[in-house]
Amino acid sequence: EVQLVESGGGLVQPGGSLRLSCAASGFTFDDYAMSWVRQAPGKGLEWVSAISWNGGITYYAEYMKGRFTISRDNAKNTLYLQMNSLKSEDTAVYYCAKDYPGLGMDYWGKGILVTVSS
Repeated sequence: EVQLVESGGGLVQPGGSLRLSCAASGFTFDDYAMSWVRQAPGKGLEWVSAISWNGGITYYAEYMKGRFTISRDNAKNTLYLQMNSLKSEDTAVYYCAKDYPGLGMDYWGKGILVTVSS
């Protein structure tokens, strides 16, 4: 059974940092690209970032470039999202997702809440 479990969310002040983690199990982690997606209160899903199977290629939504860094540790079956210079607009539930070639994201975690507020 595929499981994706996010952690590391919480309340942070504007300008602060958080690192999200996503522990993966039930599939061969280093066979697949992975993504982060978020959903702000009252809004739709927004793709944040993606990383190739070996971490060699990364992609970011324009709004996150320079502030967020996606990475992975295939030995630990874990995906990360380092978020710096956080803004109130970054408040959202953050989901990690497993990519399936040609089909988009086929498995999602339950999400973790990040609240940016003073």
